[in-house]
Amino acid sequence: MPDLKLNTPVQYLKGVGPKVAKLFKKLGVETIEDLFYFIPRDYEDRSQIKPIAKLSPSDSEIIKGEVAGIDHQLTRNRFSILKVTITDRSGAIVAVWFNQPYLERVFRKGMKLILSGKVEYSSYEGALQFSVKDYEVDTGENPKIVPIYPLTEGLYPKHVRKVIQIALENCLDLFKEYLPDQIKAKYHLSDLKEALLSVHYPNKLEQVAPARQRLAFDELFVFQIGMGLRKNKLKKEPGIAFGIKQNKLEEFIRDLPFSLTGSQNKVLEEILNDMQNPQPMNRLLQGDVGSGKTIIATIAAYVAITNGYQAALMAPTEILAQQHYLKLNKFTEKLGLKIVLLTSTTSKKVAQRELEEADLMIGTHALLEKKVKFRRLGLVIIDEQHRFGVLQRANLVQKGVTPDVLVMTATPIPRSLALTVYGDLDRSIINELPPGRTPIKTHFVPAAKRRSAYEFMREKIKEGRQVFIVCPLVEESEELDLKAAKEEADYLQKEVFPELKVGLMHGRMTGEEKDRIMGKFRDKKIAILVSTTVIEVGIDIPNATVMIIEHAERFGLAQLHQLRGRIGRGSEQSYCFLMADPKSPEAKARIKAMLETNDGFEIAEVDLRLRGPGEFYGTRQSGLPNFRVADIIRDDKLLQEARVAALDLIATDQESARNIWQSQREKIKGTFSGATLN
Repeated sequence: MPDLKLNTPVQYLKGVGPKVAKLFKKLGVETIEDLFYFIPRDYEDRSQIKPIAKLSPSDSEIIKGEVAGIDHQLTRNRFSILKVTITDRSGAIVAVWFNQPYLERVFRKGMKLILSGKVEYSSYEGALQFSVKDYEVDTGENPKIVPIYPLTEGLYPKHVRKVIQIALENCLDLFKEYLPDQIKAKYHLSDLKEALLSVHYPNKLEQVAPARQRLAFDELFVFQIGMGLRKNKLKKEPGIAFGIKQNKLEEFIRDLPFSLTGSQNKVLEEILNDMQNPQPMNRLLQGDVGSGKTIIATIAAYVAITNGYQAALMAPTEILAQQHYLKLNKFTEKLGLKIVLLTSTTSKKVAQRELEEADLMIGTHALLEKKVKFRRLGLVIIDEQHRFGVLQRANLVQKGVTPDVLVMTATPIPRSLALTVYGDLDRSIINELPPGRTPIKTHFVPAAKRRSAYEFMREKIKEGRQVFIVCPLVEESEELDLKAAKEEADYLQKEVFPELKVGLMHGRMTGEEKDRIMGKFRDKKIAILVSTTVIEVGIDIPNATVMIIEHAERFGLAQLHQLRGRIGRGSEQSYCFLMADPKSPEAKARIKAMLETNDGFEIAEVDLRLRGPGEFYGTRQSGLPNFRVADIIRDDKLLQEARVAALDLIATDQESARNIWQSQREKIKGTFSGATLN
């Protein structure tokens, strides 16, 4: 073998070669270091091999014996059943493989096998049979604990184990311990080499958990060091120390048509403290739908403007940008501020002079166009930031000289995910709804009760209320779903509510068309608005108190919660009806969570468990790292410990923290919060 290093491609390891290396690459293994972090998905305890005569029906058993006979059968519909009689000194049993006819050529009489699988009673045969999950040829080299690795077609268990054994024998010494002794002692962590050896070839199963814990801690610890160092770097950049004109600020808040909640006041204090500091603010403002984030952002913008700076607010859709524009104009109408709206629809009409004179610019990613230049940008507000790519966010910030940055989201992010994705941002949470809001009542409606739901809608409309009906829209069949939404609107207008005005809004409409429809709905000229998910974010119609979500089982949990947040915006009782036929356990769990709570954070925790972190947040957009061992759901407690350990080390010995980051950074594959890990 050549002189091996941890970054040596795995193909140069004995027993691999180019063809097998391609198969390993499908499993994310490209280098020798990757091979060490290719963790078994399970383990077989072969000290528990059971004599055939002692078998009884069971979900999981391991047997060892000799092939005594082979019988391959084809059913009428060409379904393959391979039956192999296995004998040991105590007796015999038929091992069964379904639809794997090629195995007939693999087995021969006298071959010794080790089999794992399920013992079942076959009423057809009138005897026990062994339904095989896994097998391998018995070579006599039988460790007590056998690792079970993820596989791909062409890679076999024994070959994978042999390759990893060769790596352990030849390359384990390439790993150098880097964790300080005090951290290992404080968090009861094993040595690195010991952990790598035990996770692949433990002498007993009890060694696996501490070995895996050490390797998972490493990834989380190194990642949090990267986060902490980046946060320190951001804090050291020269920023703007905004002055707070207390009298003006108090007067502005006093003139609002409502009082701020205790939670809003607490968050506002955190933001204003940041703005007064000479370092740039980098803060995440998190609050459930309807919690009042927009007014906090408006106050922050007002502070920047009264200091002679401009503010910019970027929203993901034209509808939401338009809504922010109307809201902020209303909040600031007495102040004489110049607010400009910039979207793909309006950009051609807005002159450069208007942009330079604007106090506050609100827009979509049209704000990122080269022609859009700011006079003196001091505050950047990004709404629903996860809908923007990394470069888009960075481009807006670069239009100022280290402006303060306030990132807002109504997507409740579980603590573990927030520490991972937003570890370099300070975090503020509004966890209290404005007074007078009545919790939304959510009901599951099976097909048989649809007419009752329609009658309920009619009663509420007679009382002067309005209704949203949401139809699902998925990319794979966008045309079909769009057709379904149109047909739904036509059916409701002609067959169910001929006396009422039914409107339709969908993603294929232009911004102007959507604005026109929303304007009619806002002005109560439309009683029922049938819509695809374009209403998911930010629509604010307090008079709409009923929502029907069609085929609710087709929506994600976070999306269902966001949709429900479009109602319940006023003091009137609101109702959300989930029209669904959930069949899978996951779909049933989503519906159950919606019925049990209105709390976005509780819903987010359920959603994270159901979907996993990558699906929950969109790995590529969010910068969620591709951890090889750590799992931020299962390892939530370990993540907290790794964060504390990393921040303590940065505070007490920043040079050591930097050295660890430089030497271990390759462990982390991914980006975070708009910046690559470098």
